[in-house]
Amino acid sequence: MAEPQPFPVPIEEELAARFPGLAVKALSFRARVLEAGYGFEQELQALRRGLNLDLTSLKEHPVVRAYRDFYWRLGIDPTKQRPSSESLVRRLLLRGGLPSINNVVDAGNLASAETLIAIGLYDLARVRGVPRLRWAREGELFVDITGREVVLTAKSVVLADELGVMHVYPFRDANRTKVTGSTNHVLALACGVPGIGPELLEGALRRVVELVRRLGG
Repeated sequence: MAEPQPFPVPIEEELAARFPGLAVKALSFRARVLEAGYGFEQELQALRRGLNLDLTSLKEHPVVRAYRDFYWRLGIDPTKQRPSSESLVRRLLLRGGLPSINNVVDAGNLASAETLIAIGLYDLARVRGVPRLRWAREGELFVDITGREVVLTAKSVVLADELGVMHVYPFRDANRTKVTGSTNHVLALACGVPGIGPELLEGALRRVVELVRRLGG
């Protein structure tokens, strides 16, 4: 795995003015994507052993609380569209595990569940132009990572490139730019909101990189 490089992600001016403290941190790196035989279960077991949360303490955690407060300010109910990191930990608590996709995606999920920072991962070869954080456009189409089509409203915040939405913030990535077995250049994004400092975002990205290396990337 090559040394990661900082990747600036601009934020639409009106959005930044509406939410002082809104921030994103991102890194790009070259990595080998593996789909089997990379030690995921061992890392998952270590995560389970170190998890000191239950469903009640999870929703009161300061990071989860910050994401939920951000959603409420957008007019979105966070119990119906949960931030991705909260969803991962809930799945771990309720089902005892996480899905395994490939070593890069799994590293992102493990790091997100551990740090509670929502993390997006993208195939940079499929990104066009400079991704930026902006308001969604009313009626804008989003095809999520499962292939499901969603019509967005103007109250959503999205990460988008020249071709459209890459991520509904901080909820779900798009199918078009997902990391697959053919990916070799990755963009990792740590999603910040007011109340989550840059040091937490940077720490989450460092953990992604560490886990990608541990998982053979």
